[in-house]
Amino acid sequence: MSGRKARMERSTKETRICVDLDLDGTGRYEVECDIQFLRHMLETLARYASFDIRMKISGDNDHHIVEDAAITLGKALAKALDGRPLERMATKTVPMDDALVTVSLDVVDRPFADVDCPDPLYHHFMRSFAMSSGITLHIVVVRGFDDHHIIEASFKSMGLALKEALQPRDAELSTKDRARIQE
Repeated sequence: MSGRKARMERSTKETRICVDLDLDGTGRYEVECDIQFLRHMLETLARYASFDIRMKISGDNDHHIVEDAAITLGKALAKALDGRPLERMATKTVPMDDALVTVSLDVVDRPFADVDCPDPLYHHFMRSFAMSSGITLHIVVVRGFDDHHIIEASFKSMGLALKEALQPRDAELSTKDRARIQE
């Protein structure tokens, strides 16, 4: 499979974000961002989803930068999808030290997010990513006490779930737009 790539740019008064995304990559990344933790999470997502991600991120404060990075990455994901049938849904659970996190998602263009996250900034990232990409996203923290571990397990499990959900299939799973059999 090839060709599922997108380039997306977002410039506002507060931020400047550029994303190159290849959904059929190998997990390579190059993220330029002054927020070390955001850079680490985006690199983690790339690695676990097997996406190739190149991002340049700058802005005036952490909130604007994290939000606009999520929006831009989400829009790039939506743009990179080429309309071919996908597995669409996936659930993955990741243990990371004290943390145990489950992510379930559906790549269905019905944006929704119900996210357990101990940090409002990264809760906002996940919600903004789901809304801008059009996915349904559920993140459940089963247990954990270290915020870093919980957030990182969330990015890892979301990456693994995206990798599975974006796998091609022969036919669409949805029953929409199909003729109903009448008796």
